Amino acid sequence: MRRYPAVQYVAPFAVFMACLAAAKMLAIPQPWESIAWVVVVAATIALTSRDLVASFRFPQWMLSIAVGIAVFILWVAPDALIPGWRDSWIFQNGVTGHLKVSIKPTELADPLVMWLRIARAVILVPILEEIFWRGWLPRWLKDSNFERVPLGTYTTFAFIVTAVLFASEHGPFWEVGLLAGIIYNWWMWRTKSLGDLVLAHAVTNGCLAAYVVFTHQWQFWM
Repeated sequence: MRRYPAVQYVAPFAVFMACLAAAKMLAIPQPWESIAWVVVVAATIALTSRDLVASFRFPQWMLSIAVGIAVFILWVAPDALIPGWRDSWIFQNGVTGHLKVSIKPTELADPLVMWLRIARAVILVPILEEIFWRGWLPRWLKDSNFERVPLGTYTTFAFIVTAVLFASEHGPFWEVGLLAGIIYNWWMWRTKSLGDLVLAHAVTNGCLAAYVVFTHQWQFWM
């Protein structure tokens, strides 16, 4: 890690993307697919990023929780308030993709699959996404020797690029993904704390998981 410091920021996200691609190619039955996903990603974080994760602090934890709840509300609001909102070609098309639940509702009836999906959303994804999107990419966009750039440094170019790419990761939910990316970028600029960003993201995903489970709006779990 001392020789290639970017590995601890990039490797978990790269493995995450590889797992998503593999899931589309391999017909691994549940719960084995979920178990493999969680084990592989968790092991990658433990092997490459454990010191980084251990350094997390939450100096603005109360406000970070509030930010996480606010992003959740903004995420579900369009679909909850406007029936058929996401049916538009603006959201579902050949570029952004189409709504498709990554784990079938019938498979989520298995408690193990359900809890692994929640653990993935609430614990693993906030860590691997925030260390990549807010911890590494904006700093690397400013200087290839990213360690010279303090966490939370603002540049307009990096702010916009990070938000747009974060939005593109969320396919048909790109507009709320863009809004979330802007808010998370802003919160990183304000706190300079990766721990607070992970906490905010975890709260958003936790609220969304509860919403999905209790309303059966499975499309939010693409």
